[in-house]
Amino acid sequence: MHSFTELVDRCATFTLETLREANEKTVDALQASGATSLVKTLQMIQLQKAILAVGMFSLFEASLQDGLKCRNGFGEAAKVLDDEGVQDLKERFDDLFLAINVLKHGRGRSYDALVAKVKALPFRVKLPGESFFFEGDVSEVSTLIEVDDAFVQRCGDAISEVSEVIRRVHPEFA
Repeated sequence: MHSFTELVDRCATFTLETLREANEKTVDALQASGATSLVKTLQMIQLQKAILAVGMFSLFEASLQDGLKCRNGFGEAAKVLDDEGVQDLKERFDDLFLAINVLKHGRGRSYDALVAKVKALPFRVKLPGESFFFEGDVSEVSTLIEVDDAFVQRCGDAISEVSEVIRRVHPEFA
């Protein structure tokens, strides 16, 4: 079987391309009709991106636990990243981990941590009191993290980079 990171990268690329094509067709159809089903399709496409990002991280955690023979895959990965001195990668991974937690659980400690450093993040967090990322965007779904193609790609890149560092220390990690 191929490595998780290779498969997740292919999955993300395939899914994002398929969603991009569906989005283009739907936007074109909206030029002729304002049907509710078309608006729901645009929202479904946005929601699918959030599901993809959450799924990628959740499955990566299981892969870490299995490959590193541990109960806390992300905790073990964080230790490896610390030991290897790759603080930039660790911080990017931590930020994405927090964002995934916010997507899964909503407001809480992870959300508060992201709000505290919102200006330094490469992705958007809906701040307290904000109702929309882009008012008037009919495709927007109710999430506290804006999950666009770049966010999904960041998740995939972080998973690949973290895996690469772990494989240097634990060659048995697939």
